[in-house]
Amino acid sequence: MKFAHTLAFAALLSPLSALAQSAPGNAPGTALPGASASQTSDGFSASLVITADPDWQQKWESPPEVAPRFDLATEVKEGGSLYILSFLSNPKLDAQGMTQVRCDLRISKPDGSLSGDERDLPCFVTPLETDPKLVYLSTVGVKFTAEAGDPKGTWTVAINARDTLRNVTIPLQSSFEMR
Repeated sequence: MKFAHTLAFAALLSPLSALAQSAPGNAPGTALPGASASQTSDGFSASLVITADPDWQQKWESPPEVAPRFDLATEVKEGGSLYILSFLSNPKLDAQGMTQVRCDLRISKPDGSLSGDERDLPCFVTPLETDPKLVYLSTVGVKFTAEAGDPKGTWTVAINARDTLRNVTIPLQSSFEMR
C-alpha cells in the first residue's frame, strides 16, 4: 500500500484551510451531511469523508453558492486510490481569533496492524476571520493507493479531532474494503 505521508498531504491542503463552505441544510455547528462519519460535541463538529473522487479539491473550491458533494467510497481495487478528508465546524477561538484544533490519524490494516499512525497534528491552527460555524477543510488528509500485495479485507480509518480551547475530542471512524 502506498500511503502518501500525512504531513505531505497536509502541506498540500494548508492553503485550503482558510476556505470554507456553507453546507445547505447544515445547521451551524453541526456535522457535514453525507460524510462517512460525523459527530458533534459541545457545538464543535467534525466529519470524515472517504472518496474516490480525484476531483475532490475542485469540488471543495467551488463557489460558496454551490455546495460540494463528494461521492463516498466504500471499496478500492488494486491500483485504485481513495482520498481521506476531514472537515470541521465551529472551533472555539481564543482572544486573538486563533483556532487550536489538533488531530490524530490512524489507518489499520485488516489484520489490525497499523499502516499509518500520526499523533497531535495541527489540523486547524489558524487565525480565523470568517464565521467559525462554516464548514472548514482540515489539513489532515491522506491519499491511499492500493498496491499489489496489500492485504484484502476491511481497512479502518480513525481520526480524533481535538478542539483544545473547548477541551472537546471528537472520535471519527470509517472503513473501506480492499478487494
